[in-house]
Amino acid sequence: MNYKLALFEEKQIRKTWKDKKWYFSIIDVVYALTDSLDPKQYLKKIKSRDIEIQNNWGTICTLLEMVALDGKKRKIQMADTEGILRIIQSIPSPKAEPFKRWLARVGSERIEEINNPELAMDRMKQIYEKKGYSKSWIEQRERGITTRHNLTDEWKERGANEGRDYAILTNEIYKSGFGLTAKEYKNIKGIHESQNLRDSMTNIELALTNLGEAAAVEFHKKNNSQGLNNLKTDMTKAGNVLNKAKQEIENELQKPVVSSENYIDLTQKEDLLDIK
Repeated sequence: MNYKLALFEEKQIRKTWKDKKWYFSIIDVVYALTDSLDPKQYLKKIKSRDIEIQNNWGTICTLLEMVALDGKKRKIQMADTEGILRIIQSIPSPKAEPFKRWLARVGSERIEEINNPELAMDRMKQIYEKKGYSKSWIEQRERGITTRHNLTDEWKERGANEGRDYAILTNEIYKSGFGLTAKEYKNIKGIHESQNLRDSMTNIELALTNLGEAAAVEFHKKNNSQGLNNLKTDMTKAGNVLNKAKQEIENELQKPVVSSENYIDLTQKEDLLDIK
């Protein structure tokens, strides 16, 4: 199912996954944060008070088909995370205050990170530690992020377009290296399309992915590859390097490297936002 319920203080908030984004029911969020007996009327008051929201409502609000309160499917007003947070800013309710403080804190942190990029890496480590990841896994993940950035920089300089081309090239190394597309890999891990595959990988899976992508960077440089097709050929070769290493590890361990095992099961949290 593409739609699920998010929970906020035991209030149900309908959400759906579309165009690689989560969309949330605007009415459900307004009700959860205000306890209004008529959230539709309350929403009208928000728009009348906030002219910017009123003028940009067509951009903020998207009509998507969901299960309505009467159990029937109908189009309801939805907004992505950015739109929901913008609406929350205009809700004068004690329940909305934690969200507003969170927005202010995040904004402050991002400004600090622009001035000192090392802070972003430190905060990333803290987030993973809070989720229960080991220090060795976090170090592996950090190295992988650096390798991935180096790889995407090469793709950009060599004519690949961010988005579709990047997805094709990433799938190529997964297919040739692990025998799976990114989507198939996520299915094995039991995670949603919105979740980061690498956050569910074990140390060995991460190390192999890092190896393959590091090799791809060197292949691109050696071959001076230009354009999607040539880059894709390099990714296949890099995936073959990954695959050989994977087979040797599997022969030693006598078990497959890729399994349904998640390093940490991230599917249990269905909160609207992680605000603490």
